Order: sequence, then structure tokens, then C-alpha cells
Amino acid sequence: MEFQLSSAQAPRQELIRAIGRWSLVALVVNSIIGSGVFGLPSTVAGLIGNYSPYAVIAAGLGMSVIMGCFAEVASRFQQAGGPYLYARVAFGRLMGIQTAWMLWLGQVAAPAANANLFVIYLGEFFPSAKDPIPRALILTALVGLLTFINIRGVRAGAQTSNLFTAAKLLPLFAVIILGLFVLHSHHWAMANPSTGSASVDQWMKAVLLLIFAYGGFETALAPMSEAKNPRRDAPFALFMALVLCTGIYASIQWVVVGVLPDAMHSPRPLADVARIAIGPVGAALVAVGALISFYGYLSAKILAMPRVPFALAEQGDFPKAFAAVHRRYHTPYVSILVFAAMVWGLSLIGDFKWNVTLSAVARLLYYGVGCAALPVLRRNQPEGAHAMFQLPAGSLFAVLGVILCVILVTRVDFGQSLILAGTIALAFVNWAMVARRGAAG
Repeated sequence: MEFQLSSAQAPRQELIRAIGRWSLVALVVNSIIGSGVFGLPSTVAGLIGNYSPYAVIAAGLGMSVIMGCFAEVASRFQQAGGPYLYARVAFGRLMGIQTAWMLWLGQVAAPAANANLFVIYLGEFFPSAKDPIPRALILTALVGLLTFINIRGVRAGAQTSNLFTAAKLLPLFAVIILGLFVLHSHHWAMANPSTGSASVDQWMKAVLLLIFAYGGFETALAPMSEAKNPRRDAPFALFMALVLCTGIYASIQWVVVGVLPDAMHSPRPLADVARIAIGPVGAALVAVGALISFYGYLSAKILAMPRVPFALAEQGDFPKAFAAVHRRYHTPYVSILVFAAMVWGLSLIGDFKWNVTLSAVARLLYYGVGCAALPVLRRNQPEGAHAMFQLPAGSLFAVLGVILCVILVTRVDFGQSLILAGTIALAFVNWAMVARRGAAG
């Protein structure tokens, strides 16, 4: 049985299990909190005004359905690959390869978008940073440094991710505290007038945007061959990160709509909150925090996502070169180099909104597959491969997760549908070549 073979397969001995429980929590948080927290508060406030903090909580509850399904599924595996591995074991090689390509597409586009935002925000301090030649040099340095760190060892990569996670959380907590201080000094009165009853369509749009802000957790599930106790730690990390991110997002949304007189039209809402609290210095500090957040997000992706083509190569679904492990540093250096090169290329030629939309569409597809895998893996579970975490009413939540993803897909702009179709076609060709090679062998 394919499931028994894949689940029983021992991790490669060349890799080092160096990612502990709290480093995994940090990696999940770092993979979720990126650019959205610095821009979405004003967009959501424009849709439903003072009700927006409740939408943040509603979106967190919706994402808990998907993350709950992934938590149980992840607790069955200790190999690298994340959603690719789950889909392959549950539904076979074709679905596994399709999921891997969607995962690859979504997770290359997202860090490329964040790299572009880094240059844009850096332009606030150094205007020439946005010129073509300086921009290319900055992007090369950003991606190149993280590539070097991660090739040198997974422990160094995890420590870098931990550092960026702590550094990006500090300015967010500072904005929350400053905002609460301003609200307290004004006797907790909301600055924005009530927007009245928002329509169902406005609520849906707000929740959909916010659910995208919670995405990215799946990145941390890719390097499980290098986690110390992946089957126990993955569910813990997912739920801890969800609680932390929901608290941060809801608190920030509350202070933004409470402090800013015109939150919906603020291009940099967090910086504006800090400016009202302590002046221009506060705004500059938040801008620095945004730079750290963008680069931290990029560090999480370069740490985790190269493990997906590595897993594909291990399973015989990709060229063997991608499974190469560095003799000295014990890292999948070929996969790291290829992933970093693709991020660098997209960051040079791509547009932020284009990359974000592309990432969102791909993400919804493999979220649905991950939820659908839960009841299949429960039914086909061989003896000795039980889940370390059992989601209560898991089959019901799996159905709800799939339905949620379908609803979200119907709300997404398919302007990038050609790229999506091309990726699906490439994945099918990949599968056909693998299947033909297997038949010939």
C-alpha cells in the first residue's frame, strides 16, 4: 500500500533534526505575519468600519477549521514535503505532484512580493533604492544573504527565523500598546463614526481578505525531516501560532479603527497610529519594523520551501539532483539555490499585487486538498501510523474546510488564470514523465 510505504519510510540520515518545538512555533508565526498586517487594517476598516475587529476574529475561526485539519494530517508524518506529501499519500502521485506545483507557485510568489515591498519601504529612507540598478543590487543582497545562511545549516536558518520573528513582533506590540495608550487618554472613544450595518457582501469581502492574511502556515510543515519531534510539535505549533496571530491582528485592527480619524484612507495605518502617539519618530520606527517583517517573512520561506522539491525528488517525482544533501552542511543545497533563484527572479520582474493574487489562488487549491486528505487518511490508516493529534469531529471539519475553500475560490479574481493553468499543465507533464519512467522501469 502506498500509504504504508510513504509513512514508514525513514527520513534521510544526512539531514539534521535541529528545529525544536518553539522554533517551529516561531517559523509558523514568521510564515503567517508578512506584509498584510501593515496594509490590510485600513482596507478592512473601509469595508465594515468599527466592526472590523470582529471580522478579524471571525476569519481566525474560519482558518482554525483549515489549520485543525492540517494539524491532524501533519501529526501522521515526519518526512519533508508538507501538503505535497499529504496529497500524495491520500490521493496518489498525480494529486501529490499537482499539489506540489501549486504549493511551489504560491510560495515563490509570496516572498517575491515581500522582497519588492522591502525595497519600496526602504525608499522612504533612501529614495534611490527604487531606481533600477540599486533595486536589483538590493534584491540580490537580500536573497543572497539568506541563501548563504540556509545552505550553511538548518540550525542557522532556524535561528535566523527565530530572530526575525522576535524582531517583527516587537514593533507590532509597540503599536498595540501605543494605540491603547491613545485610546485610554481619550476615554476609549472610537475615532471613527459608526458605519451602520454592513452588508453581507462587505462582511464576506472583509473576512476573505483576512483569511488570506492568516495563510502561509503550511510553509512551516515542509521541513519536517529536520524537526526534532514533528508529529507532536506540528499541531502544537499551528494552534499556538493561530492564537498569537489572531490576538495580534484583532488588537491592531481595534487600535487602528479607534485611533485614526480616517482609518479607511490611511496607506500606512500602523505608522499613522505611532505618529499620533509619539510623533514622526514613532512612524519611522514602525517603518523599520515593516522592513524587518518583510525580510523575516522571506527568511521563513527560504528556510522551509526548498524542502518541497527535496521531498519530490526523494519520492522519485522530481530530478534526483533536488534531493542532493551538502556533505558538510547537511542541507538540500540544490533545492535551496533553485528556490532562491526563482524568488529573486520574480522579485525583479513581478508586481506586488500580481504576486499576491497568484499566491492566494494557488493556496486555496492546496488548502482544500489538505482538508479532504483527513478522512481519507483516517480510513486508510495502517497499523502503527496513527495520528498523534486527533481533531474532534474531524470529518465534519474536513467537509467545512473544503466548502470554505470553494467559497473563497469563487471570490478570487482569476486575472492570473493563465499562469495557474500553465502550472497545472506543467504538473501534469511532470506526472506523465514520472509515470512513463516507472512503466519503463
